[in-house]
This record gives sequence, C-alpha cells and structure tokens, in this order.
Amino acid sequence: MTPDLTEVLEATWPAAAIHRAGPWAVREGRGGGKRVSAATAEAPVSPEVFPALEAAQAALGQPPLVMVREKDKALDAMLEKAGYAVVDPVIGYAAPVGRLVAELPPLAAFAHWPPLAIQREIWGAGHIGPERVAVMERVTGPKTSLFARSSDRPSGAGFVAIHQGTAMLHALEVLKAQRRQGAGLAMMRAAANWAETQGATRFSLVVTRANTGARALYASLGLEVVGQYHYRMKQAQT
Repeated sequence: MTPDLTEVLEATWPAAAIHRAGPWAVREGRGGGKRVSAATAEAPVSPEVFPALEAAQAALGQPPLVMVREKDKALDAMLEKAGYAVVDPVIGYAAPVGRLVAELPPLAAFAHWPPLAIQREIWGAGHIGPERVAVMERVTGPKTSLFARSSDRPSGAGFVAIHQGTAMLHALEVLKAQRRQGAGLAMMRAAANWAETQGATRFSLVVTRANTGARALYASLGLEVVGQYHYRMKQAQT
C-alpha cells in the first residue's frame, strides 16, 4: 500500500523527538522549521486539551503550532475559534518515478552523500541552515543530497529520501544569480534517477500554495496533486 503524504514527510524529514501530551504528538524541531516543530492530533480532541499542547510546545521553546491535515476538519474549526491563524497552506505532489527519469548532461546535477561544503553554503544562502541539515542527517532510510552546476559553476543543492517506495524531495535551493538556467529541473531529474536505482516507484514533494511558479513547473512535469495540509499557529494576545 502506498504511504500517505504525511507518513512520507515524517520519515524523510524527521523531528528530533516526538513528545506525547494527551492526544497530541508534539514534535521537537530544534530549529528545523515548521514541519518538524508542529503538533498533530493523534486522538479526538476538544478545546480543553489545548493548554496541554501549549504547555508542551512552550517547554520545547516552540510557539503553539499545529499541522492540520485533510482529515482534521473538526480540529481546524476548533483551532480557529481558539485564535489559531492559518499559516503556510501546503500542497503535495506525486508521480511515478519513471515520469521524471531522464538522462542529464555531464555534471549538470548528481546525487551523493554526505553533502559538500559548497552545498551547505548554497542552502545557507536560502536560509536552509545547519538545523535543517541536521534534519537530513537524522533520516535513517535511503537518502542522498543533490548538487547542480550551471555555466560550469555551482548553482544548486537539494535533498531526497525514500520511505516505502516513495521518494520525497526536500530543501531544493538554487542560487539567486544562477536561477532560470535549469538547475532546479536538473536536480529533480537527478533525484528521480537516483530514486529509481534505489527501487523507488513514486516521486513526491510538497510546496506552499503561494509558490505558483514552482507549482506550474511540477504540473508541467506530470506531477499531480495528492494531498494538502496547513498549519495553525496561536496568535499572541495584545
């Protein structure tokens, strides 16, 4: 059975730890971003259990943040009523790996692990710092980094990992001066090529709804929408 979007996210971009607080699974992100710092409801909830969530997040030095999945419609309404605002709606895309596999020009993009120092610099330029690289290092399944070159110069970096036959692309970053030269597409192809050698049959990624340029690229490559989620964060009292 094909794993769902959030299951693949959990495995390929893991939190440092997961703490239980009543019905909540509270992720410890250690600066790795919303995906690894958000809580999810793993049992039915009511507004009475929100203080437990907020206390658990505060103990980790994190704001009250909840990932709201497609199945969480009742929770979504409760969070809205409790003053949690929508943050970063996300769309998941997927396609058969073979749809993206393609031969690449020499050195256009390739996969290797561990990342090179220049890749860390490229990520850093895009605000993907050491805390997010630590997330990559925590992945226990098949994984690799991606490195692209454009006009014979370093241009991009990315990360891909596999869970139960599904490869998921993360942290795709192209240097500003090197954009619109095909580096992003080359890394996607390199990711799919690597995933195929690892036996993966499905290729996936997530992107914010607001990133219309990337979404157009993914659609043009034959990736299809397979799910969505958003976050809700409690607004500070004034």
